[in-house]
Amino acid sequence: MAATILVTGFGPFSGAPYNPTGPLVKRLARLRRPMLADVKVVPNIFQTSYAAADDELPKLIAKHKPDALLMFGLAPRAKILRIETRARNALASVPDISGRSLKRNLIVNRGPAALVLPAQAQHLLAAARSTRVPIVLSRDAGRYLCNYLCWRATEATAQNGPRLAAFVHVPRVARTVRRPGKRKRLNLDDLSRAGSRFLVAMATAAVKPPRLRRKGAIVALS
Repeated sequence: MAATILVTGFGPFSGAPYNPTGPLVKRLARLRRPMLADVKVVPNIFQTSYAAADDELPKLIAKHKPDALLMFGLAPRAKILRIETRARNALASVPDISGRSLKRNLIVNRGPAALVLPAQAQHLLAAARSTRVPIVLSRDAGRYLCNYLCWRATEATAQNGPRLAAFVHVPRVARTVRRPGKRKRLNLDDLSRAGSRFLVAMATAAVKPPRLRRKGAIVALS
């Protein structure tokens, strides 16, 4: 299996001084598995800003020419992992960490209502179920930077970029070891177990020729 996977997370933002996707990405970059022997993992942690998504993502793709993107973001109100299946053409007025907001309601004026993320979400879901980490498929990536990155990544797959792009929302995690009898809350080890399965699944899919989807095609939802 020979593939290059760009794995990304985000740094902290208002209301989330600790973003577990940064440490998660670092762990995945150090992961050693027989199925990943020929896989090059390129880790990147975006600043939580629109400029990072607009400027860094194209540069990373041009430099590393990844076969797939595996992106992670924090959903502070979530309780379980969510595999996003589409990017919404919607923007919130919430400023990013630099204080900037895009001051419009749509990512692309007169664009489709949503874009389907080019990844086999059902396969990702199946791959991670054996970890016993609760995971669901989601059709709503929100209106903030995670959704914005989903949209830009999907666009990139249609512009001679990677063939696959997947995004996983993670919840806040416990930063201490769980005590026996306490209510279970996911921790970084849980995220890492699921993340390793996502990574293997993406690498496997990246080396297979596409069946139903031409490279460069975007599936839009009106």
